[in-house]
Amino acid sequence: MTTLLGPRLGTLVGRLRRRPGDTPGRPARRSNPDAVVDCAVYVNGRREAGRPHYADAYARTRRGRNAFVWLGLHDPGAAVLAAVGQVFGLDELTVAQALADGHRPTVQRHGPVTLLVLRTAAYVAQGELTATSDVVDTGDVMVLLGDRFVVTVRHGASGALAPVRRAIEGRPSLLAEGPWAVAYAVTARMVDLYLEVAAHLERDLERVEETVFAPDHAADIQQIYQLKRELVEFKRAVLPLQEPLRALVTGPDGGLPAGLRRWYVDVEGRLTRAVDRITTYDELLNSLLQSRLAQLAVDQNNDMRKIAAWAAIAATQTAVAGVYGMNFARMPELSWRYGYPAALALMATAAFTLHRLFRRSGWL
Repeated sequence: MTTLLGPRLGTLVGRLRRRPGDTPGRPARRSNPDAVVDCAVYVNGRREAGRPHYADAYARTRRGRNAFVWLGLHDPGAAVLAAVGQVFGLDELTVAQALADGHRPTVQRHGPVTLLVLRTAAYVAQGELTATSDVVDTGDVMVLLGDRFVVTVRHGASGALAPVRRAIEGRPSLLAEGPWAVAYAVTARMVDLYLEVAAHLERDLERVEETVFAPDHAADIQQIYQLKRELVEFKRAVLPLQEPLRALVTGPDGGLPAGLRRWYVDVEGRLTRAVDRITTYDELLNSLLQSRLAQLAVDQNNDMRKIAAWAAIAATQTAVAGVYGMNFARMPELSWRYGYPAALALMATAAFTLHRLFRRSGWL
């Protein structure tokens, strides 16, 4: 009796432990970690159904033709990236670079893997521009490209890639070019974000320009300086991308498919427009800052002239009062009946005359 109960009990426990979706005789399906935003296999430019584990998806692409896997990660931890690197054959340096954020835009070759680093940018709307307003939020996206895979690692809140995936999945002919088509779509999205942020910054600059040259000079120099700092951060995200993108377009060994070269040329042209706008905004903001500093110097000069004019008017009153306050025995008009009113009249006349002269000269 005991001998028969043991195997049956083991079978019952195995059935209870098995998940509903598992099939007897097959290994249990693995689930992606939380850092995985999406994972899909693309064959001939079309996505296969489901969202498999990235290891299973990569194994599927290695068995087929014209197939690759796109794995999207957002702020992954060291353990997740280490596991991903082991599956896709990434070396230790590549994994370490993908784990850290704040890298400069660049293109690097690590054996069969190409690392493309892009900076993200997003405009943060502010009801009113203050001395501490953060109007540009930046992050980075790292694109790891292999023969049959592309891994995108995003750091920061800006630059979500879900719209990029949906858009390029609607263009199977472009997606059929392989992993570099995904790199193109991500790069194009980042450049489009640069142009959007540049348009918002242009409106902020117009508002600042209006306040700087307003009659009441309402613009605070700290606001201008804060906008200058935000523009400098935005420039650091955009301008360094020119060199690696040009290297991809013109370089003979960049691994870029010939069918995608003209698309990258188009992105390079849009990036040039963004760089030109940023350079123009930087020069305009420098001019506004210098204009505001000049206005402050002029205002201080005007205040000093007003103070000097009122000091001169007060000095005449002090001089007359000081002379008659000496209390000498022999002084003119001491015994005159109208001496006191005459002294007051002299002081009032001197003050009125100086006030008219200063007003005419623009000091008051």
